[in-house]
Amino acid sequence: MSVSVPKSAFNFLNDLRENNHRDWMQEHKKEYQNNEKLLKEFYKAVESGLNETDEIAKVKIFRINRDIRFSKDKTPYNVHRSVSFSRAGEHRRGGYYLRLEPGNTFMAGGFFDPNPADLLRIRKEFETDAAPIRKIFEQKDFNEAFDGFVERDPVKTAPKGFSKEDPNIDLIRHKSYFVVHPFKDSEVFSTNFKDNLLYHFKLLRPFFDYMSEVLTTDLNGVSTIEH
Repeated sequence: MSVSVPKSAFNFLNDLRENNHRDWMQEHKKEYQNNEKLLKEFYKAVESGLNETDEIAKVKIFRINRDIRFSKDKTPYNVHRSVSFSRAGEHRRGGYYLRLEPGNTFMAGGFFDPNPADLLRIRKEFETDAAPIRKIFEQKDFNEAFDGFVERDPVKTAPKGFSKEDPNIDLIRHKSYFVVHPFKDSEVFSTNFKDNLLYHFKLLRPFFDYMSEVLTTDLNGVSTIEH
C-alpha cells in the first residue's frame, strides 16, 4: 500500500489558518491527532527510502506550537508541518528538510546557519577553489531542480577577512548554504509524491558528499575527524 500526504492534513491547516487560537485547536484535537498519525506514516516511509542510499540517524518532527516569546505575531500555532532527517556519523554532513503547507510546500537540504567554524571553513574552501561546487550546480538535473543557494541575509559586501573583489564572493557572502525545491499542492497529493520527494532529496548527494569532505578536512585535505 502506498503512503501519501492526506488531503485532510491540508484541510486542517487551512482551517487552522482561519482559527489560530487555543479554543479552536482544543475542539479539533482529535482531527489534529489523526492527521499527525497519517503524516508520521509518510515521514517513516520517506526515512526508509532515504536509508536505501544514505544513513539517517534522526528524524525530527517540528512542533505545531509556535515560540512566541520574541515575536510580534502571537498566534499560537504554525500553519505548516515540517520534518528534518539528520544524516548519521561525523563524516556525513548536511540534512534533509520537508515543509508541508497549503500553497507553500517545499523540500530543502544543506547547511542552515552553520556554526562559525564550519562557516569559515566553507568560505575558505570557496575562496581557494569554487570550481567543484559550481560544477555540481551546473549538472543538468541539479540545475533544473534547484535555483542556487537561498539568499538568506547574506553579507552585503564581504565577510571580515575576505575581499569583495574575490571572483567567488557571490558564494562567500552567504551565511547559510542550502537549496530548496517547491511543490504544488497537486504534486503533494499525487500518488508518486514520496518518490518525487526522494528523487529531489537524492539529487543533493553530490552536494552533500562534496561539502562533507570539505567540513571534515582542513585546507590541505587532512582529516579533522579524531579516530
